[in-house]
Amino acid sequence: QVQLVESGGGLVQPGGSLRLSCAASGSIFSLISMGWYRQAPGNQRELVATITSGDRTNYADSVKGRFTISRDNAKNTVYLQMNSLKPEDTAVYYCKLTTLGPSRSGYAQYQYWGQGTQVTVSS
Repeated sequence: QVQLVESGGGLVQPGGSLRLSCAASGSIFSLISMGWYRQAPGNQRELVATITSGDRTNYADSVKGRFTISRDNAKNTVYLQMNSLKPEDTAVYYCKLTTLGPSRSGYAQYQYWGQGTQVTVSS
């Protein structure tokens, strides 16, 4: 099992910055990727940014140029630096980890989610 603990959310004014952290612990057989997703009230959960084990990154168009995802391999931690925040960035932000692991038929992908951290952008 893998556990993910997010931190760093809070209330910030428009134009401000926040840094989210997600620390992973437990049995990570072969990491594929880690990422951040968000869900605003009444909306579906959407991708914000992902980073692969080879450090390839992917961003939603709405956050490109404002958000940066990075990771610390030694700490099994992924970060999301959020700058120039807008009210529409308000949501619960979730961390997700995807790993390869053993299964009855060989190997399979496993996905784990954190509990979420609230980000509110408001004046």
